[in-house]
Amino acid sequence: MSFIDPYGRKIDYVRLSLTDRCNLRCFYCLPAGSSDFAPSSSRLGLDEIERIMAAFAKLGVHRVRLTGGEPLVRKGVADLAAQLHALPGIDDLSMTTNALLLERHADALFEAGVSRLNVSLDSLDAERFSRITHGGDLAKVLRGLEKARAVGFYPIKINMLVMKGINDDEVVDMARWCAAQGFTLRYIETMPMGAGGSDAVSRYVPLEVVQQQLEQHFTLVDDIASGGGPARYLRIVGTQTQIGLITPLSRHFCASCNRVRLGANGTLYMCLGNSHSADLKAPLREGISDDGLMELIRQSIALKPWQHNFNEVSAPVDRAMAATGG
Repeated sequence: MSFIDPYGRKIDYVRLSLTDRCNLRCFYCLPAGSSDFAPSSSRLGLDEIERIMAAFAKLGVHRVRLTGGEPLVRKGVADLAAQLHALPGIDDLSMTTNALLLERHADALFEAGVSRLNVSLDSLDAERFSRITHGGDLAKVLRGLEKARAVGFYPIKINMLVMKGINDDEVVDMARWCAAQGFTLRYIETMPMGAGGSDAVSRYVPLEVVQQQLEQHFTLVDDIASGGGPARYLRIVGTQTQIGLITPLSRHFCASCNRVRLGANGTLYMCLGNSHSADLKAPLREGISDDGLMELIRQSIALKPWQHNFNEVSAPVDRAMAATGG
């Protein structure tokens, strides 16, 4: 079954936030010391998540990414992954994580059917990493990545948010490290949303500049990658290492958008950079039927805008990435 939005785009991918909580406080996402999280009672239960995702699967969604916040702080995540992996039609189950807890959970996640990982990692310098994350332990992240690779996750993609004057001097070193480790590397442009959204313009680095830096050190050719994400990929000649460029501002990819986001509180977000949303939790708890739930999702997708507003508005999107399902 095809699931089409008003602009003819096939929607086959849901980014599923399991919690808005995180065990890091990256300054561009959450304020230092922040504890202003939604109460656990406001979150969808694991059975409610499974029911919503079963409806999406019947509508044609086959890719699901578990995210947050930090998904591994949610109890029962491996059990939920196994339930989602078992849903008819779901053939691609992945996770985005900061990897602090990955060493502990890698075996169970892989056995549950999670096959691919994206790991947020903005610096390979332990002191700088700690500053960006307000206390994060780089050594734990690296141990988590080592365990994930040993367990069999593939591909493992490193997501690096490139920020002027903060970590833009590391883009070449990060590429060399990922090539040595066998990881895919994806650079991401800053976006005006979340706690640090108002400062995103001053930190913004167009990834065309990053590509030019890389071309001084590597020979790059166009490439493709699995996963249905928004990156434009290059490959370092002489290696299997792929470099992804995620450019929501300088070269937006809205025309090929194939995804929606389900927040941990049951809010369905049609666009990362817009306010279009629909509440699925209340109808679910009021006893909506499976057919009614599918129709509600169809009606919600009809609200999906053509493109984000990151380039058109001066104020950042007033919604934390952790609450949206980054």
